[in-house]
Amino acid sequence: MGFTSLLYISAVFLTLSSVSNACPPSDRAALLAFKAALHEPYLGIFNSWTGTDCCHNWYGVSCDQETYRVADINLRGESEDPIFEKAHRAGYMTGTISPEICKLTRLSSLTIADWKGISGTIPPCIASLPFLRILDLIGNRLTGEIPADIGRLSRLSVLNVADNQLSGTIPRSLTNLSSLMHLDLRSNIISGTIPRNFGQLRMLSRALLSKNKLNGPIPYSIPYIYRLSDLDLSFNQLSGPIPDSLGKMAVLATLNLDGNQLSGTIPPTLINSRISILNLSRNGLEGYIPDAFGPRSYFSALDLSFNKLKGRIPKSISSATYIGHLDVSHNHLCGPIPTGSPFDHLEASSFTYNDCLCGKPLRTC
Repeated sequence: MGFTSLLYISAVFLTLSSVSNACPPSDRAALLAFKAALHEPYLGIFNSWTGTDCCHNWYGVSCDQETYRVADINLRGESEDPIFEKAHRAGYMTGTISPEICKLTRLSSLTIADWKGISGTIPPCIASLPFLRILDLIGNRLTGEIPADIGRLSRLSVLNVADNQLSGTIPRSLTNLSSLMHLDLRSNIISGTIPRNFGQLRMLSRALLSKNKLNGPIPYSIPYIYRLSDLDLSFNQLSGPIPDSLGKMAVLATLNLDGNQLSGTIPPTLINSRISILNLSRNGLEGYIPDAFGPRSYFSALDLSFNKLKGRIPKSISSATYIGHLDVSHNHLCGPIPTGSPFDHLEASSFTYNDCLCGKPLRTC
């Protein structure tokens, strides 16, 4: 074999090698169709989406190193990336999320976040992406509903669609997401009830559902989520009693139930629990503040304001290990405010608008 033939074979091998290390034409076509449905006028983040190989130097695109299929799309409108720092501005993008994105069948994470102007619906076909682990669409103007078949994404660990204009209800299938760890539906117009079997989400550590139009009771299945540390159901239209089992959860540290229509009494279990931020304000809670404080009571913030609570501030509150902020204003409390910690550092606004509370920092008894 001559030298010329060897050179030819080597050139062919290098060509084939470089082609095999590039993304397939079908993935490239899907990305370009996705790009065509969007308009980003200021930063030029799509300027790098040129050439035949979308696995190299396409902004926000990453590929699997073995299959060279597109695995990650990470496009954030708020970032410390040099392209944003140079422009001295956050991103703004309009358009829609094209269903062509669903042709990227090896997609593991899809982040299209904080662009403020992206509208339209979440393509229902996203629920057919078998490898999807992260779906982050926070901070856009998306409308319509969460895809009904979202529960088919068996690997999904993060679902973040906060700060959009999504409506409809929480899909029943969502409770099938056995790998889900982070759920953020805040600041939409989602209505209906929280699914009764919400507690099936056993891996969930954060459930943020505030500022929607959810109604009905707090599901009694929630305490089955033994990893849950942050539960925010505030500013909805939830009604009925607070399940006392919430105070028995092993790692629950933040519980925000403010701004609802909850009734009944405050479960004593919430007072003597591992919860450090407890906000029950702006509900219709009645009865007495539970006399259940003890060494386990450690509150960086405890807000019981704007309810219908009566009676005295319990003496056991002085036995709490720590209370950083306390607000019991706008109730029907009466009697002397206890002395000592934590009351020696609280202001009058923590106690105002009650029936007949007295003592420092209010008027003397």
